[in-house]
Amino acid sequence: MNEPLKRLKSTLDSIILGKEDVTKFSIVTLLARGHLLIEDIPGVGKTTLAYALAKATSCTFQRIQFTSDLLPSDIIGVNVYNPEKRDFEFKPGPIFANIVLADEINRTNPKTQSALLEAMNERKVSVDRKTYELPEPFMIIATQNPVEYYGTFPLPESQLDRFMMHLRIGYPEPEFEKKALLKGSRFEEIEKLSPVIGPEEIMRMQAIVSEIKVHEDILKYLHEIILATRRHEMIRLGVSPRGGQLCLQAARAHAFFNGRDFVTPDDIKTVAPLVFGHRIILKTKTYITDATEIIREIISRIPVPV
Repeated sequence: MNEPLKRLKSTLDSIILGKEDVTKFSIVTLLARGHLLIEDIPGVGKTTLAYALAKATSCTFQRIQFTSDLLPSDIIGVNVYNPEKRDFEFKPGPIFANIVLADEINRTNPKTQSALLEAMNERKVSVDRKTYELPEPFMIIATQNPVEYYGTFPLPESQLDRFMMHLRIGYPEPEFEKKALLKGSRFEEIEKLSPVIGPEEIMRMQAIVSEIKVHEDILKYLHEIILATRRHEMIRLGVSPRGGQLCLQAARAHAFFNGRDFVTPDDIKTVAPLVFGHRIILKTKTYITDATEIIREIISRIPVPV
């Protein structure tokens, strides 16, 4: 891990106590130019993580609270008539930021959810037949509550497929929870954070990640995992080609995070459950409710290239 990444990891760990894997995979997703879905109960630090990541990287940040009456124009922006120029002007919405927190994304209707698809996939938005590029780096961190279903709209598979990784934060360990109880809200602490890395440095590292070497045996290993998800007796819908592409990019970012310029089988084994778990659809949830466990079981069956 290079020095800027060490500083970034250390800063996030100081805010999100005892969740080293969560902070690591958040950084990996950013390096891989992906988007992150965090599904967990309220109060475990989902919003805090997104805000801390933006402050520590000197990135612009916008938080969108998704509600049932939210409109696509509330996210993307709208054309407003300017009487002085006698023409319409585009007023950008909150999507025009480096890191966008889509808070409780499953609380809004499918029409508004779909407004994010073009932004997530192509990093641009279209309004009245005109296209506007989004800033770089660009990352959406979406949150949803897995417990409360009243008044929610589950994300369709096409939208889930746009998220590179799906994380759960979980309750902190007792020793860290005691510290959190004493410290209280972390937002004042985050406000005082000094950036440890800048957007230009992030984009430079993202370009390096895209060039990380992948041996043919590693590619074959990943493809065998993907094919196994489509043949598994408990899976109704396996991993898509896009899922495979995102997994490979996440593995490259994980290799770079660990200071390597090549992907190893361990990179694939580490990121695949987080990249594939939310993409598969199970035939039944009677025996295993966590899809990531099925992915891990599939990986354990497939011989690792030497």
